[in-house]
Amino acid sequence: AADSKQAADALAAAAAAQSAVREATPVERAQWLESIADELESRADEFTESIVREAGRPVSAARGTPSSAARRFRLAAGEARDLARTHGEYREGATPGHEGWTAIVKPEPIGTVLCIAPYNYPLQTTALQVAPALAAGNAVVVKPSSKTPVTAALLTDVIVSAADLPDGAVNFVPGRSQEIGDTLAGDDRVDTVAMTGSSAAGKHVASASGITNLVMELGGNAPALVFPDADISDAAGACATGSFKLSGQRCSAISRVVAHESVHDDLVDRMGSTMDSWVAGDLFDEATNFGPLIDESHAEEVAGLVDDAVEDGADLVAGGGRDGAFHEPTLLANVPQDAEIMHQEQFGPVAAVTTFETEEEAIELANGGELALDASVFTTDHNRAMRVAERVDAGSVRLNGAPSHGLGDVPFGGNDASGINREGVHAAIEQMIRKKSIVL
Repeated sequence: AADSKQAADALAAAAAAQSAVREATPVERAQWLESIADELESRADEFTESIVREAGRPVSAARGTPSSAARRFRLAAGEARDLARTHGEYREGATPGHEGWTAIVKPEPIGTVLCIAPYNYPLQTTALQVAPALAAGNAVVVKPSSKTPVTAALLTDVIVSAADLPDGAVNFVPGRSQEIGDTLAGDDRVDTVAMTGSSAAGKHVASASGITNLVMELGGNAPALVFPDADISDAAGACATGSFKLSGQRCSAISRVVAHESVHDDLVDRMGSTMDSWVAGDLFDEATNFGPLIDESHAEEVAGLVDDAVEDGADLVAGGGRDGAFHEPTLLANVPQDAEIMHQEQFGPVAAVTTFETEEEAIELANGGELALDASVFTTDHNRAMRVAERVDAGSVRLNGAPSHGLGDVPFGGNDASGINREGVHAAIEQMIRKKSIVL
């Protein structure tokens, strides 16, 4: 773990490297990113094992992450080439007295990007921060989660060994946030903070960073609105997957299922019939698709939310048990709308199902908290789907499916306490450049 002095040294190294990284042509940057992608793919087995061992992800789910991260670097390489072709502007004066003016508006790197990565996707999310930063011509400082630093260390090794980067272009600073976080985020040499994490952590970093550009994807509490005309079988499968995939440790996980009162029981029955498909066991066994939470402390928090909901009157349909860091996939029905689990990010494998009577009430329930990252709407009525999607307060709304952000080719992020600006390869680059106007 790095101390404050080492964190400051990393910032100094990044600042010293800015000129060299900036002067690299977009073609050279694209070559860096392609080389990193090639090396990632060649060391896929090493990354897969690291993710299983430190993040607790089943190997069946971890195996695809290196190629997914590599595709993000390749997407960024394409964007780097576009910077050379299309990201400038030519303007002519169009206001009285300025008719003879012309201006070139050109993008330039913002400087140094601090990448603060989460533990749940230690490779893909880090790639989604680092790749756009390099594509835009910035120096980078990577601060991984202290719970999953090894995968980020491997990625850094890949970057510096595969790409002919200037010294100091990419810096790796592992450590606990309470010890080095403010040193990094509060330093004037940081020009953009790219962060994925909890809302509480995001608020702290935003406070510490002062006048600094922020790209933050923070906490989520995604509602799935299931209307009476929905395909209930499809909705049940999507809601179960959205709640239990990666043991619920995803910002885009379906945390609450808001079902019309006429289909609540049918939906719960169909979701209940899928519970046996989530198989726990040896994480290196291909048959295992359900693993532990990141640590025992977090599992205790999730168990507490389940216990509180049951005490408030919710029906425990399946699961609910905990053993150390392992929490069973859990299905709750008839959850009171004021239960705590309905209003905060649980980050655990719990599907909490409640009811609504009218479309207006469904929208009010969806918009009832300060988290506004993702949502799902299940209906076969196109007009309703679009009407509700437009009124739900969320950065992304998935129609007839669980929330999914793909590779980063679509902008994603949250409103309110769920984030600032948007992630995604192109969207992040837009936040990692600044525009200079040269007026003739």
